[in-house]
Formats: sequence, structure tokens, C-alpha cells
Amino acid sequence: METASALDNRRWYPVCTASRAEKKAYQALMAKGIETYLPLQRQCKQWSDRKKWVEEPLIRSYVFVLINPQQQTEVLMTNGVSRFIYFSGRITAMPNRQIVELKLLLASAYELEVTEENLMPGEPVEIKAGPLKGIKGVMISYRSKNQLLLSLGSLQQSIVVNVPAAFIGRTTAVERMNVKT
Repeated sequence: METASALDNRRWYPVCTASRAEKKAYQALMAKGIETYLPLQRQCKQWSDRKKWVEEPLIRSYVFVLINPQQQTEVLMTNGVSRFIYFSGRITAMPNRQIVELKLLLASAYELEVTEENLMPGEPVEIKAGPLKGIKGVMISYRSKNQLLLSLGSLQQSIVVNVPAAFIGRTTAVERMNVKT
């Protein structure tokens, strides 16, 4: 059993898991008595013969553990866990409020989407996947959703299209010259 001072010393740490092993790592950590958070989001998946609602990790290949520094080795020795995140040579901890905010976001009715791209409004982009692949435009932010503003130069008109953020990527420097805002 942990002492009161050990409990006070606990912090949240993001932990990388093996690919598509978030739920297994979560279960293994919980079985060890380690407080773990795995943000899950309901998504409708479609197969060739059916549709099904499934719980998918919001942030792929990550779980979050609330531990004291002495438990770091125990976490690393857990099946499915790959490594901690390091910054400046030290294991990175997260503020408690970020976990609370993540839980609040998931409890809300908002549609959430995580992307590794850090796109800024006004930045030239290109759709990298889906039926609109290859279309170039300018990223804008509108009502918390990522949208692509497509400029139709000669008509002096623009079209706003909702596109999943995962489908959007930056254009190269040469391509940027051809995108008009």
C-alpha cells in the first residue's frame, strides 16, 4: 500500500504503447493496480457486410498513467507498453488539468478529431486522401472544425469544404506559389 506522501507525489505521464495495443496495455496496467486513463471515442466502423459502433482510442498509441517516479520501471515492464515520452532528457509529466480537460472534452457532445498536423489558419494545404485527393487550398478555422477553403481564382469565388483533418497536409514551398487565397 502506498503512503500518503507517495500518493501526493503522483503525476500523470503519457506512455507510448505498441501499435494498436492501447487497450491491452490499459488492461495490463490496471491489473497491476496502476491508475491508467485511456481516452476512448465511439466511432461507426463499416465493413463490407455491416456497420458497427466501436470504442477507438482518441489518441493512437498512447495511454496515460498516474504514478510516482518509483513506479516508472514497473510501467515499462508492462506488456504492450513501449516507452515514456522524454523532453530534454527527462520523462515528461502532464499537468492534472490536461487530463481533466481531456475527460471533459470526451464527455461533451462535440465531435473530436486528433491530427498530428499542426496546421494554422491561412496556411496553404492539400487534401492527401479521400475522394478530393490532390485539391489544394487554404486552411481556415470555422466553428472549431477544420475546413479547407478552396479558391477558384478566375471566378473570384471560394468554396468551403468540411474535410477530416487527417486528410489534410501542408503543401511544399513550390506548390504554395500556385495556391491563391
